[in-house]
Amino acid sequence: MTEPTDLFGFAGSLTPAETDKLAELRALLEERARPHLARWWEDATCPEHLRAEMAALRLEDDPSLLAADGAPRPVYIGFRHFELARFDMSIGTLYGGQVGMFRTLIRKGGSPEQIARWDPRIPSFDLTGCFALTEPAHGSDIAGGLETTAVRIGDSWRISGRKRWIGNAAISDVLVIVARDEADGSAKAFVVPRAADGVTVTDITGKIALRMVRNGDIVLDDVAVPEHDRLQRIDSFRDLSRILADLRFVVAWNAAGLQAGAYEAALRYTLAREQFGRPVAGFQLVQEKLTRMLGNATATLAMAMRLTELRAAGSAEDAHAALVKTWAADRARETVALAREVCGAEGIRVDTDVARFFADAEALYTFEGTHEINSLIVGRAITGLSAFTR
Repeated sequence: MTEPTDLFGFAGSLTPAETDKLAELRALLEERARPHLARWWEDATCPEHLRAEMAALRLEDDPSLLAADGAPRPVYIGFRHFELARFDMSIGTLYGGQVGMFRTLIRKGGSPEQIARWDPRIPSFDLTGCFALTEPAHGSDIAGGLETTAVRIGDSWRISGRKRWIGNAAISDVLVIVARDEADGSAKAFVVPRAADGVTVTDITGKIALRMVRNGDIVLDDVAVPEHDRLQRIDSFRDLSRILADLRFVVAWNAAGLQAGAYEAALRYTLAREQFGRPVAGFQLVQEKLTRMLGNATATLAMAMRLTELRAAGSAEDAHAALVKTWAADRARETVALAREVCGAEGIRVDTDVARFFADAEALYTFEGTHEINSLIVGRAITGLSAFTR
């Protein structure tokens, strides 16, 4: 990690093996992705070939990274997300949607037999998957508005409905579909092959953010799924929320990484660009904006570190993650706007990098709960009064 982005030295908490592994990731991205990044983003091309190259680094399952519980330490996982977001949020989603979200659902929601069947194939991307929760008419209110249904018939289920904004859908072997059991109204999760009869996946186009991510519209028309492909430890939305809580700390690291990337891109540009006979970075007004960017990135990284510590200690609450998300997403918007501003007209061109961060911040601001929903979660915690409904 280049100084002075990590001004307070948070990366000093990493082990030598973890530091070396992140350096390998950084080198791969610079060599294999950097020369093509602007074109991929502008053309909305998904560099899915990078999955195999990142998997070959063994970022998830290298024995030197594993703690006593057989998993990488949370702080390393956080910094891995930081590095990916610092480089590009779309590539971060390409990798993180697999080893983060999909793998966590299998490991936390599956039975021992299901974990043994699927989990060993996930880090290598031999089995690829994604998480299909949100729907065309339901995002923040999905817990109470789940319209996709599942009907049990003997040892099989029939699933019908639609899912929307599902990242990596078109390049996944299986889709983890959340549906409402028509018998008892509870949420269930099913591992559905993308190629199954009745499944249609269509890419969402025309996006201004995360353009390299293949977000999908999914239609399920009476899709047959055997009971043994239902995740056995998810029998309610509460079970699902418990699993999602393990993933919410990641958004803070993404927000910190995105801001660090925007700050570094702005710093590079303003040091190289000359106006009135000197680098733009040498002017007072520009230095004030660079300082604000660095402050935002550093504060967000500090919150990410503390949230990770609380999570590791088992004391993280919903309000902690919600406060970090709503605050960090606000700061991210401010940081990328400042980065675009100090780069002038060139700041709206993808080649300078800041335009990409500027646009991608809008996706960060929306996913993992909107600003308003997270604010209400925090408000309920600090006042004891729920303002979700009146």
